Amino acid sequence: SCARVLLSPAAGDTFNVIHYGAVGNGQTDDSQSFLKAWEDVCGASEGTPTLEIPNGMTFKLSPVAFKGPCKANSVHVLLQGTIVAPSRDAWNGKNEWIQFAEINGLMIDGGGQIDGQGSSWWQDCKSNCERPTALHINDCHASRLTGIKHLNSAKNHISISGCSDFYISDLEITAPGESPNTDGIDISRSSAITIEKSIIGTGDDCIAINGGTSNIKITQVTCGPGHGISIGSLGEDGKYDTVEDVYVGGCTFKGCQNGARIKTWAGGAGYARKITFEDITLEDSRHPIIIDQFYSSHDGTQGPSKGSSVAVSDVTYRNVHGTSADDEAIIFNCAEESCKNIVLDQIDITLSVPGKDAQAVCKNAEGTATSTVPSVTCLSN
Repeated sequence: SCARVLLSPAAGDTFNVIHYGAVGNGQTDDSQSFLKAWEDVCGASEGTPTLEIPNGMTFKLSPVAFKGPCKANSVHVLLQGTIVAPSRDAWNGKNEWIQFAEINGLMIDGGGQIDGQGSSWWQDCKSNCERPTALHINDCHASRLTGIKHLNSAKNHISISGCSDFYISDLEITAPGESPNTDGIDISRSSAITIEKSIIGTGDDCIAINGGTSNIKITQVTCGPGHGISIGSLGEDGKYDTVEDVYVGGCTFKGCQNGARIKTWAGGAGYARKITFEDITLEDSRHPIIIDQFYSSHDGTQGPSKGSSVAVSDVTYRNVHGTSADDEAIIFNCAEESCKNIVLDQIDITLSVPGKDAQAVCKNAEGTATSTVPSVTCLSN
């Protein structure tokens, strides 16, 4: 039928998890049924085979890995129902919940929901236990993740690592603002990643771009609550980290702890360069523009204050406007000689609280500022 053609990117067999024994009552562990169905999906060679997770049902999955390589050139995961995490005693020390690995042409869509059931972890595990990533996509190329709701992960919601040519859109990622380390999307060791038209509100970075990453485009993302869209942290424990060619445009930060952020550890090495934040709207967000080269972890430990640092260069902020919840609206806290060619153009940030003026704090940054409020004294006008 017509509808079937629209759902299936290219004709191929459909493998419904119900036909493999999945119960879908939210109580029974359906992991083995999903894995059996996946074996047939991954072994099918005609067209684009589809793993179908039907609407109106809730499937409980223990930690599970869907691994390739698969025979077909592309594989479709049609998530229409809801997937829920098990209680904490089912984890057996696993550090990720749902993994897709070594699959080219992976397409995940369908409007369904992934519920990490994270609240019991948040209360007990702020520092004393390893919490799992909810959805880890590793070493997948020419792939896409679209139209899924994702909520209440124990730790980060989505981790993309070792991927290239990956398209993400129309996601809704939600966790309480006080939930610890519940990043929306973390990207590492990846290139050619596009994220667009998504709404992310969590207890940590809406999107974090980590080391080994290049050619990233993020547009039309609404972020908040959360810690903004962050480059890093880079250079922890003296590591050599690189990030380059990042474009963030047409995004909105609402009630965030940070906005457009670059964070590196003192004592690290490498570079973050060719980064643009453009057409950004701020609503009552703290630290809307921040480069912090003395980043420290949540427990307050901080790297050495001297020594090497990650070189930050060719960073442009253009047409950023709105309100800051903090007096210090622009912060460039750079190590010596390591923030070069920082460009501010058409910046207009006022305080949410009337009667006071926003400030800029500027240390060791070099570059230019034009039409910028508040004025940034260490950059030439």
